[in-house]
Amino acid sequence: MRDDAGMSEVMIFDAVRTPRGRGRMGAPLSTLRPHELVGRLVDELRARHGGAVEEAERLVLSCVGQVGDQGGHLALVTRLAAGLPDEMVCRTIANYCVGGLSAIGDAAAAVRAGEVDLALAGGVEMMSRVPFLADHAALYDDPEVSRALHYVPVGVAADLLAHLRDVPRERLDEVTLESHRRAARAWAEGRHEGRVVPVRDDEGGILLAADETVRPDLDPAKLAALPPAFAEMGRERYDAVIADARPGLGPIEHRHTVAHCPPIADGASLVLLGSEEAGRRLGLEPLARLAALTEAAGDPLVQLTAGEAAMTRLLERTGLTLADMDVIEYMEAFAVVPVLFAADHEVDPDRVNPDGGHLAMGHPMGATGAILVTAAVGELVRGLGERVLVVAHGGMGVGAAALVTAA
Repeated sequence: MRDDAGMSEVMIFDAVRTPRGRGRMGAPLSTLRPHELVGRLVDELRARHGGAVEEAERLVLSCVGQVGDQGGHLALVTRLAAGLPDEMVCRTIANYCVGGLSAIGDAAAAVRAGEVDLALAGGVEMMSRVPFLADHAALYDDPEVSRALHYVPVGVAADLLAHLRDVPRERLDEVTLESHRRAARAWAEGRHEGRVVPVRDDEGGILLAADETVRPDLDPAKLAALPPAFAEMGRERYDAVIADARPGLGPIEHRHTVAHCPPIADGASLVLLGSEEAGRRLGLEPLARLAALTEAAGDPLVQLTAGEAAMTRLLERTGLTLADMDVIEYMEAFAVVPVLFAADHEVDPDRVNPDGGHLAMGHPMGATGAILVTAAVGELVRGLGERVLVVAHGGMGVGAAALVTAA
């Protein structure tokens, strides 16, 4: 089926992810390389859909740290390791924490244009093997470049946003506790069935079957006693960058603790999408429809506002409102982000991240956008409504939003 502009509609035939593991050596997933982790998802899609997976004409993977084990054109490395056809075009992209949505958007654009009928898209990040900022870009490592371009680490930017909006520390604690509570409940109730694929070793033993960073017993008193995580970093270097970029702002009060940051994680997610015609030809039953996807950019100093801008743009383009959404998967980039969403919008909180979010389940950066889409598909399959809105935010002011609807 084609829309009024003659473009093919984009159907989601499946969406899977791995559990999210702790992003440190010695943790269960760290025994695998990134291409092997994605390969486990390719194998799962093969088991579900047989040879239809081999008919995909494009593989698009997002990854932030494209060095070391994640270098060498990771999508192409994955294709080789997974035994996918040599003719499958591969793209490895980088767009910070929204890259998983960007990868899906790249594949969806090709489907809409009739360039391909079927594609695989998603992302991976193994922070146990490739740590944050491992590429050592001058933007991060050279103080002169950082100051000239007004770069600050995203955690410091989260503190800046909380400072600008006067978000109290207590609210950061509250949303963090709620994220862990909801995530623990979702796992206990089996809500991830069909979407999360246990990761096995080469002998078939299970390495990890559930998200490893969820803490159902998180103690509110211990949480309240944690010190700010980025105060020293700010004093040593980045408070001066902010003062230079925003004269007259005054000293920044650093508020985010380590618990208010999404845990560093390993993980991958993969979506099988294509045209309705391809589904009929290959016997694929659509689970959902990718109705819209848009990206936005914003203030590279404050950083974490572009997801909201992308959401606003998507709603304007579709003529919908937040009230039209049955579920909203709003990325918990740092605790300040969900706090501000709740403050700025009158939305039933039970419809926002009903199964918890990144504050509890972790943030494998390049995979995050695709993980959110996978969650949206799962919610539609479970019958939670007809429309799910996905919103993601990333460092340096990148953002993306998607509308996933019932098939």
